[in-house]
Amino acid sequence: MKQAYLADAVFTGKDMLKRHAVLTENKMVTGIVEARGIPSDYALTEHPDCLIAPAFIDLQIYGGLGKLFSHSLDFASLEATYAYCLSGGCTHFMITMATNSTENFLKGIQVAGEYMSSGKKGLLGIHLEGPYINPVKRGAHIEKFIKSPTREEVDMFLKKGRGVFKMITLAPEQCSDEIVKYLMDQGILVSAGHSNASYSEATHAFDLGIPTATHFFNAMSPLQGRAPGMVGAIYAHSKIMSSVICDGVHVDFDSVRLSKKIMGERLFFITDAVTQIAEGYYEHVFQGDRYTLPDGTLSGSCMTMMSSLKNAVEKVGIPLGEALKMCSVYPASLLKDPMLGKIAIGGPADFLLINQQSLTLKEIVN
Repeated sequence: MKQAYLADAVFTGKDMLKRHAVLTENKMVTGIVEARGIPSDYALTEHPDCLIAPAFIDLQIYGGLGKLFSHSLDFASLEATYAYCLSGGCTHFMITMATNSTENFLKGIQVAGEYMSSGKKGLLGIHLEGPYINPVKRGAHIEKFIKSPTREEVDMFLKKGRGVFKMITLAPEQCSDEIVKYLMDQGILVSAGHSNASYSEATHAFDLGIPTATHFFNAMSPLQGRAPGMVGAIYAHSKIMSSVICDGVHVDFDSVRLSKKIMGERLFFITDAVTQIAEGYYEHVFQGDRYTLPDGTLSGSCMTMMSSLKNAVEKVGIPLGEALKMCSVYPASLLKDPMLGKIAIGGPADFLLINQQSLTLKEIVN
């Protein structure tokens, strides 16, 4: 069916086009035209007060709607996570497992691979957050599972996770340069995090080619006068990107504002979302605006990508177009997937209708 979606504006991922329509047919974008240029053979739906924008991408989420993937390693967990993602305008996600047993990691890789092979939508792959992290900055991670990498174990994850294992968070000071380079050479998106690296150690890792860092400020060596740490190294490096959790809990909104001013296009959003669960290795307790472990340790957010956008605009003061990029364009650039993070003729129909006044999701076209 030929469909035309007319809104007050279309944000393509690059340009903000006033009073334009996106044309689709068979789930592909066939045109982006002014209102007066809509072909007569397209069924028209008008969306006043709405903005059309690329669908969002979340590179770090653990579960949703009562299902934590690392505990319930099954399709139902992935389907629940995808449904949660969709509620916040996110159509592509990287399912994440925090530091865990090797057995659980391998089972998670297997299940994620079967899910992807079955043709189900949404899942980009698996993000292993650990186990090669620094115990000093473990946060909510389980210390007994933290280890240093061996070439043999990395090879096992790569072999078992071919096409599925896409991303890893590691502490660069806990890993040899050879291991880090090997992971990157195999196409794995390496992110520095849960790290107590010094400024020089972090800078060396970024110069080595690590392209991004995990949840800026959280579980990393801070910026101090005599020890600028990983935070300082991220600020100073011209290429390193970082995710940030824009909930005002994990990171103060003023810190997000300052970081955006310094980093510009290098900062992007993740949800780091978990869900309430009272069993397994990771128990998460809902505390109204966050999740904690039973002992009170901050363990995850209750954010969606849409609430990240709303906070960015209303609490941080980031312009809407730039906040949209932080939810889509910038994570897509890390994935190096030309089909994601934009609305383009010949590309997939994968976009959102967002009410511009309330910054709430009206509809997903996907």
